[in-house]
Amino acid sequence: MPVEIPQGVEVKAEGRKVAVKGSKGELGFTLPEGISLKIEDGTILAERNSDSKKTRALHGLVRAILHNLTIGVSQGFEKRLEINGVGYRAEGGGDRIKLLLGFSHPVEVKAPDGIKIEIDSDKKNILIVSGIDKQKVGQVAANIRKFRPPEPYKGKGIKYLGEHIVRKAGKKAGAAKK
Repeated sequence: MPVEIPQGVEVKAEGRKVAVKGSKGELGFTLPEGISLKIEDGTILAERNSDSKKTRALHGLVRAILHNLTIGVSQGFEKRLEINGVGYRAEGGGDRIKLLLGFSHPVEVKAPDGIKIEIDSDKKNILIVSGIDKQKVGQVAANIRKFRPPEPYKGKGIKYLGEHIVRKAGKKAGAAKK
């Protein structure tokens, strides 16, 4: 399936190196052995040179990565995290954020290059992790969530916005059954 190149995005392929440039920035990728590219008529087509099992598996991966690169440099990606719990909050913004999560000390998070962490201005308990590299955005969001994952009894902790936490019954429900 070809990847459509959005308006304002420039794709260059030299050997196995691919460079994608757009309004939000520039990303690069190195093609694995056995995969080649055709760039024509505003689309990118990944083709495999052999029919081995490894090459067939990499074919879909390369197509997905190229699609994410073109979307990233034109629109960008973001993940939203929700902080739940009494006294749990976030302070700061930009490339550095301080999380107060019930520990004896605040947790400092420094965003890597190309990633921005903000606190939603309307809802103070929502963190927005954004950037042009989908893998980096997801990894930074996962690392932040790892500090205090949501617990199943009261749902306190950091979760992805819209994530469903399966709740467990507490002591009262167990005692009522006996």
